[in-house]
Amino acid sequence: MPPINQITADIIDASIHIHADLGPGLFESAYEEVLAAELTRRGLRVQRQQVIPFEYKGTKIAFGFRLDLLIEGRVPVELKCTERPAPIHQRQLLTYLRLMQLPVGLLINFGGDRLIDGVQRIMNGYLDGDERVNVPR
Repeated sequence: MPPINQITADIIDASIHIHADLGPGLFESAYEEVLAAELTRRGLRVQRQQVIPFEYKGTKIAFGFRLDLLIEGRVPVELKCTERPAPIHQRQLLTYLRLMQLPVGLLINFGGDRLIDGVQRIMNGYLDGDERVNVPR
């Protein structure tokens, strides 16, 4: 199984190439399908629209949330196609990471002119690099 940094690098690289070829303006679902196919072609295991259950105070929530992509069972990817993502998108992915007990995920916005401006690597407990987010546990 590839290391997490290699997985995230492959996801970002594939996303940049897709955006360069297709540009902004497609539906989020189109980018999801193309990115899933490209990552699969690169040898990564991809799950699309994965339903993630979780437990809260002893209550099992069967349909907790749905991930756009889960790569290698370790890196959730949330896709957007907006002019600029809202801060809630970062917090959404951070919540997914906490509930899944995973260290890192990617928020990728295909809606801008340059994809690299729309890539955010979110770490469990952190946003925007070293800025600590106090999230009640």
